[in-house]
Amino acid sequence: MSKTKLIRGNCAEVMKRFSDEVIDLTVTSPPYDNLRSYNGNNDLWGEHVWKDVIKELCRVTKRGGVVVWVVQDMCVKGSESGSSFKQALWALDCGLRLYDTMIWHKPSPQSPTEGRYYDVFEYMFVFSKGKPKTLNLLKDRKNATPGAVRNKETRSSKEDRRTLTEKRVTPEYSRRFNVWRVPRGANKTNHPAVFPEQLARDHILSWSNEVDTVFDPFMGSGTTGKIAKQLNRDFIGIELDENYFEIAKKRISEA
Repeated sequence: MSKTKLIRGNCAEVMKRFSDEVIDLTVTSPPYDNLRSYNGNNDLWGEHVWKDVIKELCRVTKRGGVVVWVVQDMCVKGSESGSSFKQALWALDCGLRLYDTMIWHKPSPQSPTEGRYYDVFEYMFVFSKGKPKTLNLLKDRKNATPGAVRNKETRSSKEDRRTLTEKRVTPEYSRRFNVWRVPRGANKTNHPAVFPEQLARDHILSWSNEVDTVFDPFMGSGTTGKIAKQLNRDFIGIELDENYFEIAKKRISEA
């Protein structure tokens, strides 16, 4: 039976009470600059906060653990803020590795600001503390010639690529691309930015195993916690806003 612990408070402060290296996987989506209004809590978010949160995530993540950080930039006077890149670079400074830069492709984008293309994606930075200990990479594309034997090659530029003596066998199903086309999903809560359940599920399946501890410091409406419970993972969630905390508590308890 999975265990769930929900905490209401400022995650930057609450996490300081955590022991070192207790989290296997974090799947979270922090506030995107000021793109959404979170019941008047936006003033509590900024560079001084996300730096503390990322630093603490590095400390509380187990060796081999993974942090999935889903984020997007706001546009100010025709220029994107660049906050997502600043956060990614800060995570590297804190000691995490940028294991993969994934893309969430949203098939139903909102109308763009005049003079801009439709905004159809968000970044999903996959950080790891050392080499990831769990890699359950999802497969969903059936190959035309499964079982074919080929030489392995190094992953480098075309000019420097080398063919190795090791062999690889083409599996029946190939791994998914690192661009995931996932609908936003129906929002049946009062939260302004509900995380798609499929996105949470696929990341939890990819980077953790049953009974691992999954964490969301920006729990919001509780999607990560709901899916973690359904997949038999322990879950710890933190949420600042009282209304959102109650929504998350109800969704997770009913999962």
